[in-house]
Amino acid sequence: MSENDFAIGLFYGSTTCYTEMAAEKIQIALNTLFAGDVVHIHNIKDVPLKNAEQFDVLIFGISTWDFGELQEDWESQWDDVKQLDLKDKVVALYGMGDQMGYADWFQDALGMLHDELAVLGCRFIGYWPNEGYEFTASKALTEDKSHFVGLSLDDENQFDVTDDRIDNWTTRLLTELADMDH
Repeated sequence: MSENDFAIGLFYGSTTCYTEMAAEKIQIALNTLFAGDVVHIHNIKDVPLKNAEQFDVLIFGISTWDFGELQEDWESQWDDVKQLDLKDKVVALYGMGDQMGYADWFQDALGMLHDELAVLGCRFIGYWPNEGYEFTASKALTEDKSHFVGLSLDDENQFDVTDDRIDNWTTRLLTELADMDH
């Protein structure tokens, strides 16, 4: 695929800039892989979620706060998620969380967002293995509990592996996209 084939919309909410920094790293990695400017970043604090409908391929970034709570920008637009027309859109997710401080709620917002989007008829890519993490519970696990429903990052406790995880995940996304009838 070339950059002329499609554009990827990356929508995130970020309070402490970690989700935003991850969005920028994902953008750089994917633009490098595609050899073009294909990823367009949107902070949902400044852009309506409805704008996501313009893209056939989407990435949503969300962080989990406190005891399994949504990030404030996502929380303020949560009802808008249900109104999106994402039928047959390709969606990948990434989440930020603190597996040590909030081990019982690690990546819960990621799982909550996945569940909201799943009923809209989109096609998910980018599930991520749950090896290398230490947590007690998560709403973001697949049914068989072997994967997270998206890339899981913990810049609080595992900042040193964030870049490698992003590189591996974006390469996986490229492969999954290439395997789809797009």
